[in-house]
Amino acid sequence: MSPFDSLSPSLALSLFFVLALCTGLLLKFWLATRQIRHVARHRASVPAAFAERISLAAHQKAADYTIAKARLGLIELAWGAAILVGWTLLGGLDALNQALLAALGGGMVQQLALLACFALIGGLLELPLSLYATFGLEQRFGFNQMTPALWLSDLLKSTLVGALIGLPLAALILWLMGAAGTLWWLWAWAAWMGFNLLLLWLYPSFIAPWFNQFKPLQDAALTARVTALMQRCGFAAQGLFVMDGSRRSAHANAYFTGFGRSKRVVFYDTLLAQLEPAEVEAVLAHELGHFKRRHITQRMVGMFALSLVGFAALGALAAQGWFYTGLGVLPNLSLDGSAPNDALALLLFLLALPTLSFFVSPLLAQWSRRHEFEADAYAAHQADAGALRSALLKLYQDNASTLTPDPLYAAVYYSHPPASERLARLPPTAQAQLPCSLKKTGPANPEAR
Repeated sequence: MSPFDSLSPSLALSLFFVLALCTGLLLKFWLATRQIRHVARHRASVPAAFAERISLAAHQKAADYTIAKARLGLIELAWGAAILVGWTLLGGLDALNQALLAALGGGMVQQLALLACFALIGGLLELPLSLYATFGLEQRFGFNQMTPALWLSDLLKSTLVGALIGLPLAALILWLMGAAGTLWWLWAWAAWMGFNLLLLWLYPSFIAPWFNQFKPLQDAALTARVTALMQRCGFAAQGLFVMDGSRRSAHANAYFTGFGRSKRVVFYDTLLAQLEPAEVEAVLAHELGHFKRRHITQRMVGMFALSLVGFAALGALAAQGWFYTGLGVLPNLSLDGSAPNDALALLLFLLALPTLSFFVSPLLAQWSRRHEFEADAYAAHQADAGALRSALLKLYQDNASTLTPDPLYAAVYYSHPPASERLARLPPTAQAQLPCSLKKTGPANPEAR
């Protein structure tokens, strides 16, 4: 018999929530301290496999950057746990809800105000650490290029975009929760899925340009090179664009964005400044590997499946009084439905979910790493494998990614494989190119860019 069986459902949920939170927090702290100790222990010398390409100074900078981020992460963990307990068991969300009920009464306006105020307060609570991460840590290691004015502009724009997109979506889901019967969660999931697909189409053309400038790639030789690669691999894009990533950070990247005919290939200007044309082609071939191996589709299907499970769970929990009281909230008790609990249910579920999702995150990270290995194998056949190896080494160095992460930490958190594992799977020289439809991309396994 479970020790929770003799307890009331409300008390059992409270104890289970505290147990899951504390267990997850202890594991995260243990993993982070392992990472710090492991990286510090290997700081004094470059691993033999990288000694010819990576200087000791670059290796030590990566170690120091990794350790600094991990230490900041420990503070963020403690602060996040305190905020979570404050919202739930200490009554913060209940107090906010009661204050808005007294001011606005029940109904849709009060529920949307609850969601908006929760997001605003949460953002303000996270602001100090976010500012330090940008203007303290990233600045110290030479990565931050953002001015305070640009940071403030980004904050205002992202808040506006969040309100314009998030509030109508929230209103739709809240309306479905109240009007669509016991299967409201299925209709809400369908609305959520449609919203995500719409966002994939809207983002590259209407949202991203609010924050960055996107200019057509001007290098004619590079354009011809990557266009030939895409044609060889059967990938059609709306265009090749260069993004002014250097306005905010010295980190480099390249990515596909969009959906259907709105797909774009985007290169950070920092990436083009760091890599040779053959290396840029190899990085793009890796990204095409994700497309050809249907990784993006698989991840979307996985996300939609998990979200369906989540909505179904929320549908079951939202009707249970112990779900609210067990997490520190007194549900609205109006019998006529004039003060529904739908927004409360959404917020409590979103607050509690990360305490459980952490325990399945290693499986998702391993899945992602496998995709990255597959994309690397594909790129090694479609472009110059030596150029891909060279590009990855440059990106690891320029982004100050440690070459010596703790293996267990990497297994739990890394969505991309560590450099030693990744480069070990790549052939040292170029492979003969074949049409994409005839290629085999080799064994499965993860990471890219």
